[in-house]
Amino acid sequence: MSKINNDLLKKLLETFGPSGNEEAIRDVIREEIKGYVDEIKVDALGNLIGIKKGQGKKIMVAGHMDEIGIMVTNIDENGFIRFTSIGGVSPFTELYQRVIFADGTLGVVGMEKLDDMKDLTLSKMFIDIGAGSKEEALKKVNVGDVACFYGPFVQNDDYIMSKALDDRIGCYIAIEALKALKNCPNEVYFVFTVQEEVGLRGARTAAYGIDPDMGIAIDVTSTGDTPKCKPMDMKMGSGAAIKVKDNSVLAHPEVKKLMIETAKENNIPYQLEVLEAGGTDSGAIHITRSGVPSGVISVPCRYVHSPAEMVSVKDVESAIELLCKVLEK
Repeated sequence: MSKINNDLLKKLLETFGPSGNEEAIRDVIREEIKGYVDEIKVDALGNLIGIKKGQGKKIMVAGHMDEIGIMVTNIDENGFIRFTSIGGVSPFTELYQRVIFADGTLGVVGMEKLDDMKDLTLSKMFIDIGAGSKEEALKKVNVGDVACFYGPFVQNDDYIMSKALDDRIGCYIAIEALKALKNCPNEVYFVFTVQEEVGLRGARTAAYGIDPDMGIAIDVTSTGDTPKCKPMDMKMGSGAAIKVKDNSVLAHPEVKKLMIETAKENNIPYQLEVLEAGGTDSGAIHITRSGVPSGVISVPCRYVHSPAEMVSVKDVESAIELLCKVLEK
């Protein structure tokens, strides 16, 4: 029987929060953790930090609150909206998808006529909110406004599908571990970071302020288990992933060893992750100040950076247990 808190997960996944616009999701998480930590603060960049005090080492656990999105750059005379990306938005993923603005305004992404689809770029695309003129569009949307994918939370047995699993699932894992943590000798800083999707910015400033002895990021990773995909030894449903490397970090040998030994001791299913592209908050944490030994617990995720990202409940539960056991060591 799944122990997933669907109500919390739905709330986290469906809350609006593209990079630089994390206010609403920060309020949701703050409300959820306030009874479980000794201190809560928000730093200058907007990172939410919940502190569980202890006498041991300072450990920073980071999950990013932000999601990819788009920003309005121009509205034409007929009310069609031109846009740029916030984070890694593919034109092929975006095409004919619905997007939602902070006030609930919905639009669909369309494109100009193209003779060859390989020529598709964001500059050839627009958002249609059903406005008949620029004046009508301006009543709802202005230049500089941001939107995210519209992809509601769905659970089908072991599978969860939604927009923003990258990285609200990491936030969920951190929240559930925070609640479950009982005998922790260490001082743990649970940091829900901002602006990860545009360059790991929140994690960099938060780590500088905390100056931790160890860093652990919780994020998603790609899989190699769909037909004719790029080979990768990573499967949905086979357990939490312990990162070896990605483009932003080579996991610290001692942190990686600690995670692997902890998983083995507690019979927690795990996989080893070598990701050839992308990065996580650990990429910023490990090179802060004079260096921070860092690692990552990842959740295998299909269709990353789409409105229908998909993860396994089993992997989420493994990640929560692994994080708890590592922090209690």
